[in-house]
Amino acid sequence: MGKKEKKNKKEKNRRKVLNKAVPATRLIAIISVAVIIFILLVIRIGWIQFVQGAELKELASRQQTLNKIISPNRGTIYDTNGKKLAMSTKVDTITINPKKIVAKENKKEIKATENPELQEKVAKGLADIFSLDYATVLAQVQSTKSTETIVKKVEQELVDKLTSWMKENNIVAGINIDEDSKRYYPYNDMAAYVIGFTGADSDGRYGIEHYWDSTLKGTSGKIVTAADVDGGQISDSAEQYIEAENGSDIYLTIDVNIQKIVEDYLKQGVTANGAAAGSCIIMNPKTGEILSMATYPSYDLNNPYKINSEDEQKNWDTYSSEEKNTKLLNMWGGDRNFSKTYEPGSTFKLIVAAAALEEGITSTDVAGDFHCEGFTTVADREIKCAASAVHGSQTLRMALRNSCNAAFIQLGQRVGKNTLYRYFEAFGFFERTGFGVTGESRSNFHSLDELGPVELATTSFGQRFDITPLQLITAVSAIANNGTLIEPKIVKRVVNSSTKTETEIEAKEQRKVISEKTAKELRDMMKSVVEDRENIYGDVKGYTIGGKTGTSEPPVGHPEEGYVVSYIATAPADAPEIVTLVVVYKPDSKDPYGSRIAAPIASNILNDVLPYLGITSEDSDTTGTTATVSKTTKVTDVTNKTLTEAKKTLENLGFTVICADNPNSNSILVTEQVPGSGTVIQEGGVVCLYTDENTVRTSVEVPDLTGMTLQKARSTLAEKNLNILYSGSGTVKSQSIGNGSTVEQGSVITIYLE
Repeated sequence: MGKKEKKNKKEKNRRKVLNKAVPATRLIAIISVAVIIFILLVIRIGWIQFVQGAELKELASRQQTLNKIISPNRGTIYDTNGKKLAMSTKVDTITINPKKIVAKENKKEIKATENPELQEKVAKGLADIFSLDYATVLAQVQSTKSTETIVKKVEQELVDKLTSWMKENNIVAGINIDEDSKRYYPYNDMAAYVIGFTGADSDGRYGIEHYWDSTLKGTSGKIVTAADVDGGQISDSAEQYIEAENGSDIYLTIDVNIQKIVEDYLKQGVTANGAAAGSCIIMNPKTGEILSMATYPSYDLNNPYKINSEDEQKNWDTYSSEEKNTKLLNMWGGDRNFSKTYEPGSTFKLIVAAAALEEGITSTDVAGDFHCEGFTTVADREIKCAASAVHGSQTLRMALRNSCNAAFIQLGQRVGKNTLYRYFEAFGFFERTGFGVTGESRSNFHSLDELGPVELATTSFGQRFDITPLQLITAVSAIANNGTLIEPKIVKRVVNSSTKTETEIEAKEQRKVISEKTAKELRDMMKSVVEDRENIYGDVKGYTIGGKTGTSEPPVGHPEEGYVVSYIATAPADAPEIVTLVVVYKPDSKDPYGSRIAAPIASNILNDVLPYLGITSEDSDTTGTTATVSKTTKVTDVTNKTLTEAKKTLENLGFTVICADNPNSNSILVTEQVPGSGTVIQEGGVVCLYTDENTVRTSVEVPDLTGMTLQKARSTLAEKNLNILYSGSGTVKSQSIGNGSTVEQGSVITIYLE
């Protein structure tokens, strides 16, 4: 082919290409689309960079870092003497990294992700050791997640089993043992409703644990390190450590020794009378401090998901999940002292009498002031006195002693509903006390508009309205405290566990409710009730007691709820140091009166508590036939002192000190003492000291002291390093803590001689 032909062919091909070229309109469209895509891309990049930048940076940081939470130590709850009521012990949490489980065999690594048999072996081992469902654990071992939690709060015994199993089976990676804490309650069911408990995540549930949760729980720390693509830690990477801040410790006003006395006698009284339940509060009227708050039946704080009713335990498996939850919630919130209300009955007559005396409507001993024919006609009905008793002509003192409904109906009518309600409000019945525990209930009164003649009459003798026992004892404590109402409190102080800084919870004076003169008159009438009434059963040998009983009928239309009987006492009567309220619910008795059921329980309690508190008998008889109390001394607080200094302080006071020898006694600090600060013991008694290096307690069995002489009982208890308080003379008739009970060395045993 010649040059000319080649040239023509080339030109021809060029024209073909040109003929196939994109038309101008199509070219414009393609360019436009490309520009739009480019603009959208720029917008998207800008959005990611400037709008989502911070969020994506945080997500990237999370993927590229490994955060290990450091749990803080939850604060300890102590009684007023420094005995631990709630404490945290070290346990462990077991987790796995499914992708990193590795076993070594003949120096060769075997990955569980590549070996189903190894996965099954690990799952079976974990399930057997911790009593877990095998299928559930196998699913966790086969999971694609970076971490799976197998079990929380594991005791050391099981952790040791796990580490031995891992060693035997050559598991070298992927199973983690992380330090955790578990809440423990040394006294099991003691003061359970007051203390409350914690959940699986260590958050407070009920009682002090819940109300003071933010104070007790502290702040978590963490360790931040670089993480690989599987979420594991990269070795030699930089590490950031943020220290956990431990929770603060809380000291309650509750005294374990008094609480034990109260709970024992309350249980005994409720059981003996076939009652459904019982409650008791002991309060210091001058400070508002609650020395004891008990409800029976109680429940085990270390096993709070076990129902406390034997009948319901038998039928537990027949209940639905919803029924079980309801019953547990009722049990946990079942403190009858503050979370449930009741009709106070005749104990409330003290409040009506206070209003009348303060208003000058009557005085204590006006002859013929009231008249009782056994009933009173109010509006369209007759309201009877208890047992239809006919009391005839009475003074106010006699009416209170006789617990005459007719007289108090007349008194309420004289005072008038507006004035009565003004005093009810002043005494604190229309508001919660706010004493520092979750679950406090409100009272339930008729509104003033609803308070007709019949409602005024029943209110005047303490029925057809509801209050809490805590509200009543707070109000009567104002009478004991010369007319000044003090807010009740159950937390004494808060101590920062790191700095040891203490914050005292001061007594909070609410207001002056009645005059000192009126308060004194009321106390004198209460003393008359105990001294003059033959069937009160609330006296305490060697002491002058003021008291008032109460019996309230079942609500109208609900006879199944039964009677509620109660007794409130002040001791000593003229200058009260404590106020005690006992309430018994639904007693199985043909004679359901507070005088016969509640008063004897209170008498037993005060027989033990008054000598324990060092309140000297008022009986000066030296023949030994009545109660006389030994010379006693209060134990001083030596916690946070060096061991050397603490021993010297106590020995100078005449106490015998028991503590473990320590070469660092000049520098190591005392963390606890038994008995605690403020406890009254006989001069020359025993005090046990503990430090962080010596926390092991020695428990001893209480011997049977019945029939022993004082000297024999003293030496018997001294051999076991137990303290003694006594009253009376002769041989031992009874003891505050029964023989066979286990107590710590240094505990106080009160004996009664006759």
